Amino acid sequence: MSLNLLFTCAGRRNYLINYFKEAIKGQGQIFTADMSTSAPAMVDADVAIVVPSIYDDNYITDLKDIVIAHQIDAIISLNDLELPILSKHKVDLEKTGVKVIISSESVIDIAFDKMKTFDFISEIGLKTPQTYTSLKIAKEEIYNGNLKFPLVVKPRWGSASIGIDFPETEEELDLAFKLQHIKLKKSILNTASEQDLDNAILIQEKMNGQEFGMDIVNDFEGNYYGTFVREKVNMRSGETDKAVSVIDSKFENIGRIISENLKHVGNVDCDVFVANNELYVLELNPRFGGGYPFSHEAGIDTTAIYIEWLKGNTDVSKFNQYKAGKMFSKCDRMLEIKSTN
Repeated sequence: MSLNLLFTCAGRRNYLINYFKEAIKGQGQIFTADMSTSAPAMVDADVAIVVPSIYDDNYITDLKDIVIAHQIDAIISLNDLELPILSKHKVDLEKTGVKVIISSESVIDIAFDKMKTFDFISEIGLKTPQTYTSLKIAKEEIYNGNLKFPLVVKPRWGSASIGIDFPETEEELDLAFKLQHIKLKKSILNTASEQDLDNAILIQEKMNGQEFGMDIVNDFEGNYYGTFVREKVNMRSGETDKAVSVIDSKFENIGRIISENLKHVGNVDCDVFVANNELYVLELNPRFGGGYPFSHEAGIDTTAIYIEWLKGNTDVSKFNQYKAGKMFSKCDRMLEIKSTN
């Protein structure tokens, strides 16, 4: 069975493009779409297609045209800001016969809105850092001794660690909160934050402990498959730079609880802190995250599992050979961007 896969907002996710190329074994093609001809992932695709901005009125129409023209079997988005848009138009897109591997609008909303993430995690009985959108209430909690510096100030609807500050005094908190509001209006997050600009900045408890990343994998019907954990040894620009694989029932239990309550589709990238012997869930990203390569290289080939599920096969056990104690580190490589002139 031949499959053609389209990765939208491909950006810098070359590793994912190449993992899928290996998994598909020549039985189909890997397409990428991005608004920039110089997006690195466009180089490694079998076919690269330039599209307008995700906020362009013609974006979804253009995607449908691509699906029909190239007989695309599945669409996978690689960008947080695109997820709400694709999820909203999932039914419309799938009328062309394509499978859009994305969670429901309600799931995307829970993950994309970090205040709703806080509420969701709290409601299902898991621990998560204290989070506020009101500077006044956060200060009251500080005065009452319920919240302590340093804190985290960041966009409520954010992506890739854009615009994060760590104030250590009340003066720094005031300045960071005000500056974040100013910066937000000038950033790529402005459109996503327009629904509630007055409450678009979060003040959050800063966790002191060891950070872990988890890939929580569900099948395409939202049924739990597994949790794959890595301890973050080093970070760079908000992404995991060096990590070691972990197998621990504590994380497995949390992954299963999140999966069974969220009912997401495919992979969710999740951040967890271990502090004071407790596990705190920070964020949920319903897509392949920057930490996925560490899980992949440690033995879980989610890309091949996706291919099998698309083919209708349910026995994917041979692609799960996850092992603990495997350490990997990312490094940069150079790519020549061919001129289109």
